[in-house]
Amino acid sequence: MDVEALRVNELRVNELRVEDLARAAGLSVDTIRFYQKRRLLPPPRREGRIAWYGDDHLARLARIRELQIQGLSLTLIGRFLDGELDAADAPLAAAVADETGGELLTLAQLARRADVPEALLEVVVAEGLLSPQHRDGVDGYSAADAELVAGGLRLLGAGLPLPELLSLARRHHDTTRAIAEDAVTMFDEHVREPLRDAPMTDDERADALVDAFRTLLPTVTALVAHHFRGVLLEVAQEHLESVGEPAEIVAAAVEPGWERVESR
Repeated sequence: MDVEALRVNELRVNELRVEDLARAAGLSVDTIRFYQKRRLLPPPRREGRIAWYGDDHLARLARIRELQIQGLSLTLIGRFLDGELDAADAPLAAAVADETGGELLTLAQLARRADVPEALLEVVVAEGLLSPQHRDGVDGYSAADAELVAGGLRLLGAGLPLPELLSLARRHHDTTRAIAEDAVTMFDEHVREPLRDAPMTDDERADALVDAFRTLLPTVTALVAHHFRGVLLEVAQEHLESVGEPAEIVAAAVEPGWERVESR
């Protein structure tokens, strides 16, 4: 056997066909091809119509599985593997994913769980007020979405007209999203970026990022909810004082939180 033949045989020792790679990684061939389509795997070496995969592909698949277990989406995994995100960002991304994780429901399942007509949910989705989560090529809705829909149904039951309720919800969504984008930008500029430049190890930086996120998320959420409730009560009181009957004003005044509005 000549030297070139020996070199080729040596190369093939650690090369696998796609079926063997899938078996070694504990995945299906379809999954391997899906990852290739998403450009999560580098191209195999081609020899005619045969594709050969190596140890680097097997290691890459192991890393993908590791990041998936942490809760990262394939889009984020691709950015990590391509070096677009720091190693310290992985735990932060996992913490964000943990907050939005859980069971994914189809629209039909969501309708059954919330006990509302699926056609009504289709209208809400079309209006952009209920958005599915995207996880690894699958779209779905969360249990929190079911609670949201049930709450909306109670508002309809109280007599609020659907078109006006949808319009109000749409304006609230647009305003809230704009504020949320500003909040994320502030976190990135004033927390994440300074930590990236701090003299820390990746593990220390990751822990600090996750701690900051887990502290700020509930704090910001509580502040926003508290402020909205206060403003809503204030506006309601002003409206009742201008058009309400005395009995309505007296009845409202005994509701929890109303006394805080009066004391302003």
